[in-house]
Amino acid sequence: MRRDVIEVSGISDVSRAAKVPISAAIRANGFVFVSGTPPIDVERGGFVKGDITVQTEQCLRNLRFVLEEAGTSLEKVCMVRVYAKSEHYKAINEVYATFFALEPPARTFVPVGDWPFDFDVEIDCVALA
Repeated sequence: MRRDVIEVSGISDVSRAAKVPISAAIRANGFVFVSGTPPIDVERGGFVKGDITVQTEQCLRNLRFVLEEAGTSLEKVCMVRVYAKSEHYKAINEVYATFFALEPPARTFVPVGDWPFDFDVEIDCVALA
């Protein structure tokens, strides 16, 4: 069984700078496992500022970027987990539906408290490679 670590410019850099011991994604056994992706500004570094819709949109763009770097796409996503406060559920769904309009993947919404960083949502997924 082969396991490949996927380095993603802009995202892996922010994780390393924050001393967070994770890989942006791992490709193994026909799947791509994407770590929780916060609203990172991949061009400037740091986190995107804005309300939950702005942050969610950035998370999903980052998710798409990581998947493409791993050789797959949003269309091959099987499972998504969204981590945010319950109060953001409706607004997140509105943005989420624009990225997964047809045949959306399985999904879990996980209510959370606060992160040690300045953002309000994080999204991970599992996709076919």
